[in-house]
Amino acid sequence: MFEFSPLSKTWILDVDGTIVKHNGYKIDGSDTLLEGVKDFFSNLPQEDKVILLTARKGEYLDNLKEFLKSNNIRYDYLISDMPFGERILVNDRKPSGLNTAYAVNKDRNEKFSIEYKVNKEL
Repeated sequence: MFEFSPLSKTWILDVDGTIVKHNGYKIDGSDTLLEGVKDFFSNLPQEDKVILLTARKGEYLDNLKEFLKSNNIRYDYLISDMPFGERILVNDRKPSGLNTAYAVNKDRNEKFSIEYKVNKEL
């Protein structure tokens, strides 16, 4: 379980295989949300920012945006044409010692679940 501060957060999430079925838009003709995604997004504080990343080409973004909107999946930025390789997050540690970067690897197409609690002492 992660322990986060009460500060607002920036969530950076991959799309395919993380929040929707990997390549479902190609295989099935449309996207499918993975289990747990709606619950996660419905519990995000409004002051948090959400950045979605995808390797999908820009030509597929309109359909993805419509799908996300129809499923009440909010985001602030959607970035396409990402490389297929690793995504590396680098951030500075606050002078107080608060870590400002975390990474989670989940199994492709499996339930979306990130367990965390807010520690108001951080």
